[in-house]
Amino acid sequence: QVQLVESGGGLVEGGGSLRLSCAASGRTFSNYHMGWFRQAPGKEREFVARISRSGVIKDYADSVKGRFTISRDNAKNTVYLQMNDLKPEDTAVYYCAADSTSWLSSSTTPTAWDYWGQGTQVTVSS
Repeated sequence: QVQLVESGGGLVEGGGSLRLSCAASGRTFSNYHMGWFRQAPGKEREFVARISRSGVIKDYADSVKGRFTISRDNAKNTVYLQMNDLKPEDTAVYYCAADSTSWLSSSTTPTAWDYWGQGTQVTVSS
């Protein structure tokens, strides 16, 4: 089992920035690819970003490319999501997730991920 706890959400004006953190505990953090997903009211959960076990490979949804940066610190068992130039359409609950499959087998589909945090709310005002 891997336990994931997100933090760092909040209310921010459009154009502002937030940094989300996800602290992991349980099994060896570096054995897992890590990802961020989000779910807006009335919408399905969607992929935001993911990062490989070593942190070398990163992948982003087109909607956040150039604005969001995912990173991880394996010594601290933590993955981050730096969000810049936030827009009202970024408003959602943001979830951290862990995936134990190989990177080539890894998917951006939420159901393919093994473990989830409880989520943190991000609200961007216009």
